[in-house]
Amino acid sequence: MASSHTDCHFCLQSLRGRKYALREENAYCVPCYDSLYANPCQECKQPIECNSKDLAYKGRHWHEGCFRCAKCSRSLVEKPFAAKDEVLLCTECYSDEYSSKCFHCQKTIMPGSRKMEFKGSSWHESCFVCQYCQQPLGTKPLITKDNENYCVPCFEKQFAHHCYACKKVITSGGVTYHDQPWHRECFVCAVCKTQLSRQRFVSKDEYPYCVDCFSKFHAKKCAACKMPITALGGAKYITFEERQWHGECFSCTKCSISLVGQEFLTRQDDILCHKCGSAS
Repeated sequence: MASSHTDCHFCLQSLRGRKYALREENAYCVPCYDSLYANPCQECKQPIECNSKDLAYKGRHWHEGCFRCAKCSRSLVEKPFAAKDEVLLCTECYSDEYSSKCFHCQKTIMPGSRKMEFKGSSWHESCFVCQYCQQPLGTKPLITKDNENYCVPCFEKQFAHHCYACKKVITSGGVTYHDQPWHRECFVCAVCKTQLSRQRFVSKDEYPYCVDCFSKFHAKKCAACKMPITALGGAKYITFEERQWHGECFSCTKCSISLVGQEFLTRQDDILCHKCGSAS
């Protein structure tokens, strides 16, 4: 073994009294080794000679003195660093240039630290907490209100409305009736239980009714046509001595002229215009 190191494996010159380098158990004089195997420095493009330290990162090589931040030129030897588009930067410069800011504290999220992404913004893991109980949200379900995040139990405790009918939390949508919140599916006719959130309804004694049920059970009947008077949509009706008429039904029993806004006479159950009443 020793005898194999007496001459350079490439140029065959004696190595006695000279520095040499070993590669795959073969000895080379320094000039031969550098010409055959020295890696070019990524920064200065000069070969990294065998008596120099060769720093390697992802298949690229640097002299120890060339291994520096591309922006501030500080040495990166035994320091944390980050790479962007094959350029090496110290963590401070990388943060200034590329790191995102935490949505909550507005401080830089340093390279290598864990960050949480939500709705296009970033948080430090320690900042991504429920605004009320301050417990980490992680990947748990959450609700956002006024740019603050809440775990579901805290949001329901602080902000959620409870349905007037079933008393359970209304998580989205809902209907307001008599200043009380209702689930859409709970807002139903008091009689037939048809959902009322997307149709006309009538209120009586603080209960909602669909038009059909209200007409059937509560609406007054027109003294002329006997049909229910619901007064929906602002329809006019006339009341006189405990009797009611649709506006279009309030007319003279004999000549059928409308009596809305006119003087009229009554005879038993009939209503008459002044002319027909005077002629009788």
